[in-house]
Amino acid sequence: MRLFGTDGIRGKVNNPPMTPEDVLKIGMAAAHVLTRRHGRNMIIIGKDTRLSGYMIESALTSGICSMGMNVTLTGPIPTPGIAFLTRALRQDAGIVISASHNPFEDNGIKFFSSDGFKLPDELEERIEQLVKDIEVFNRRPSGADIGKAYRLDDATGRYIEYIKSTIPRGSDLEGLKVVVDCANGAAYKVTPWVLRELGAEVITINDRPNGININDSCGSLHMEGLSRSVKEHNAHVGIAHDGDADRTLFCDEKGEIVDGDRILGLWAVRMKKNRRLRRNTVVSTVMSNSGLETFLSGQGIRLIRTKVGDRFVAERMIEGGYVLGGEPSGHIICLDYNTTGDGPITALQVLHAMKDEGRSLSELVSGIETYPQVLINVPVTEKPELDTIPAIMKSIIEAEKSLKNRGRVLVRPSGTENKIRVMVEAEDMAIAKTIADHLASVITKHLA
Repeated sequence: MRLFGTDGIRGKVNNPPMTPEDVLKIGMAAAHVLTRRHGRNMIIIGKDTRLSGYMIESALTSGICSMGMNVTLTGPIPTPGIAFLTRALRQDAGIVISASHNPFEDNGIKFFSSDGFKLPDELEERIEQLVKDIEVFNRRPSGADIGKAYRLDDATGRYIEYIKSTIPRGSDLEGLKVVVDCANGAAYKVTPWVLRELGAEVITINDRPNGININDSCGSLHMEGLSRSVKEHNAHVGIAHDGDADRTLFCDEKGEIVDGDRILGLWAVRMKKNRRLRRNTVVSTVMSNSGLETFLSGQGIRLIRTKVGDRFVAERMIEGGYVLGGEPSGHIICLDYNTTGDGPITALQVLHAMKDEGRSLSELVSGIETYPQVLINVPVTEKPELDTIPAIMKSIIEAEKSLKNRGRVLVRPSGTENKIRVMVEAEDMAIAKTIADHLASVITKHLA
């Protein structure tokens, strides 16, 4: 079984590979692979608010220091904050301890190279090989050559100042009332702090992490609470992060959900207007709604699709020299500002657009009509290649034929959880739901 998924290493805490013993080896292997010949001999580590973060942070730090590398510890901070600080502080690598949107029982380890991007496959494979190589662990330094851990007390402040610098000097958010759902996660201080310093009236919900309430019926996977709060407080907009704040979804002033596709469309049009959208191209994934592609085409903007995962979006952006990309889940990458999905920066850019244009969020995205789409996550005990199960493949083919080129079917294994994700897009929501429910039942029958 492969150690790395589509977004680092992830699993149930105190079960392989998220045991202290496994994490120690991962830290040792990572130090061996990520040290640079002319680097600073330093890896920066941040985490979200999970209870297990303390345990995993200690094991990682011990493993890294045992191989002669030093560690900079930031404490709780959004994943994009580590991507930024890795570059800003010229660290050899960055690590985030987080399982993103998963429940608190899970945790994970995400790696960034010195340039702030997710590790390429070849480096992940080298780390994975070394975790199993006992000989590497027998070549550890001793005496004065072992590493040391340092704490960066102003990590959050540095990141906050950088976020504010992404809008023009002199801009503010005066007059905006905003509700922020922090998901009891890593952005519980950052986003409210940024918005308040820029003059917004901020109401926070789910901003009291206790180690076990991260993502618990809140945040970007559970938007109903934010929608209610926006309407109760008569707010202009609502913002929802996930546990590590690399994604952001919104509610407009009516409490209606605005997903990553519509935010991507809004942002792309503004960038093209300001002549900053390189090659008039946006990168997204196969999960993006066909309505986004239709809208962008009407604006003279091309949409390129990749496999699901923000790392694949970033890789395609780099290859093609593009600057903007993202996913419907709210991972939005703007390489003008950061090298990964950045929830707080996305939030600020959307609020700045509202203030700059004097328009509500519903008005800004009103031209982006998305097609009805149903997404079902089917829990499974294993994730085999789907084309090896004839009954599932037959159902998928029949579903595609039934749509008669007026919709899409996408069935794929999750890269981060034991689930098969079923997405059906159709002209009618009832049709999409019927097809998705049928596919989910077939998958459950054969894999649950």
